[in-house]
Amino acid sequence: MINFDEEIKKFHPSLEIDDTEDAIYNSNVSDATDLMIELIEDIKKNN
Repeated sequence: MINFDEEIKKFHPSLEIDDTEDAIYNSNVSDATDLMIELIEDIKKNN
């Protein structure tokens, strides 16, 4: 039977996951919500 407590103690995330996580959290990419907010603000300014 698997001893989950022992397995969790041995667990170390791979470096690729840490690098990917950093890249995702540190990127400043606009998503659809950001674009919609910007469009609405532009429309309000022009009216």
